[in-house]
Amino acid sequence: MSERRGPSRVATAISLIVAMLAGGAVALSALGPRILDTSDIGWMLHGPLGPDPVAYWLTWTFFRHAPWAWPPGSNPDYGIELASAIFYVDVVPLLALPLKALRDLVVVDQYWGPWMVACGALQAAMAWRLIGLATSDPLARAAGAVLFAFQPMMINRMGGHFALVGHWVLLAALHLCLRDPQGRRQGLVWALLLGVTSLINAYLLAMAGALWGADLLARTVRGRALRARLLEMPAVLAAVALGLWLGGFFTLSGKLKPLGPGYGETGLDLLAPFDAVEWGSLLPALPTLRHWEHGGSYLGAGSLALLLAAVVALATGRLRWREAVLRHALLLAALLAMLAFAVTHRVAVGGTVVLELPLPAFVQRGADLLRASERFLWPLAYAALFAATAAVVARWGARRAGLVLAAALALQLVDLQDGLGRYRALVADAPRSPAERLPDPLWRELARHYTRIRAVPAGNFGANWEEIARFAASRGLATDAIYHSRIDRDALRTLRMAIAADLTAARWESRTLYVLRDEATHATIAARYDPARDLLQEVDGLLVFAPGWHAR
Repeated sequence: MSERRGPSRVATAISLIVAMLAGGAVALSALGPRILDTSDIGWMLHGPLGPDPVAYWLTWTFFRHAPWAWPPGSNPDYGIELASAIFYVDVVPLLALPLKALRDLVVVDQYWGPWMVACGALQAAMAWRLIGLATSDPLARAAGAVLFAFQPMMINRMGGHFALVGHWVLLAALHLCLRDPQGRRQGLVWALLLGVTSLINAYLLAMAGALWGADLLARTVRGRALRARLLEMPAVLAAVALGLWLGGFFTLSGKLKPLGPGYGETGLDLLAPFDAVEWGSLLPALPTLRHWEHGGSYLGAGSLALLLAAVVALATGRLRWREAVLRHALLLAALLAMLAFAVTHRVAVGGTVVLELPLPAFVQRGADLLRASERFLWPLAYAALFAATAAVVARWGARRAGLVLAAALALQLVDLQDGLGRYRALVADAPRSPAERLPDPLWRELARHYTRIRAVPAGNFGANWEEIARFAASRGLATDAIYHSRIDRDALRTLRMAIAADLTAARWESRTLYVLRDEATHATIAARYDPARDLLQEVDGLLVFAPGWHAR
């Protein structure tokens, strides 16, 4: 069938189905099929994926067992005075809220495995739709969509940042920016997309929001339905605000303290998209910045080959690329602005900071809230891949472009095999049920007599937070031993002062178990407790103070 007549509906449907199946297989190829079992939590808690999956499981466990609160995303038992909401632990409120509503009907111990598989399928579907703006050829759309799905930028997030696997929202946003003619319901679709994104992750929301701003401004400049634009802004903002409220974003006030390095410490090295250090086997590793985000911006050998093919197409063909750039100038400006934010004020090339600009303190504080800035490369990278696909189609035709994309996909898959194998090895040997971190039988006895457990002094990601929190979650105890992405610094300071004052005055909280984290706290308790009534003992390496234990 000729390109002019277009492919049949059957061929088009098969193309989409194949793309989505292959996209869904991305997570399975990275972590194995066991992640689909919603009762299997061993792969999350075993350890090699880091502390974040543990925090997700803890947050979800506390949240699903707690009574409904206001706003719905509140999670008071995980943190007590330091508690905030599920929004601040990246547990995907889009799924956590409805699954909690269904808790009496179905038991779901973990949903991140199915979430990542679904994200892969949606990534391919959105890429298939995006590529459809350039060609209707089934092979080109399917091969290109799978290439978009097998992106280290997305797969790298499967190693611990599960909410961020939702790159499909960025492809959907790019599609809305690029489709032409744009439908009358453009604003409604944006409101739906950004509302959903606000229930997934703050970084994805910031990126998609910037793309919406560029699209809104572009449509306003073109003079299209100004009245509709005026209605669109409050509608989109209301949808985002509703999603943030549901997830509990507004539960924190005061000065927020992000955990980890600040803005500028995890910036994008300009060679990072070409650095195969973590994922590639066909290209060499490059000397880029080696912070905790490194390796996640590599595009893959197949994607780089596609970009090179696009350069050849532009150099050898009479393509009207300047018109496309001018038509989407505001979108390009937004993408470049996000690139600049990704690079930060500390410009690095080849692992060396070559330029460092001063940053006002108030700008630094605001940027710290999105400190993992390297991620803001993603929208530009996906836009570049689409532009390369469009250039290849325009230069050599859809059928030949399909072969080019298929070859690029094959190259990408070969390049990523070693990286995917390393990821699978991280969880392959994890037991289905994780080992008990506090095995002493005394803990079970303590859990019967106390309703909450404090770690003193309190802190975010403090000493032994995981052992304490896992014990508390498994026994139904509230705790302030937490790992949150953001906490209220004023609330933490107030809590520390209040607990210190209470312990100094020998005012023990009712039915509260204490784990003492430092010598100063130990000395305070040791000088004031009653050995005839209270227990002060080391248990599984933790110093435990149980008021009234001997008088129970």
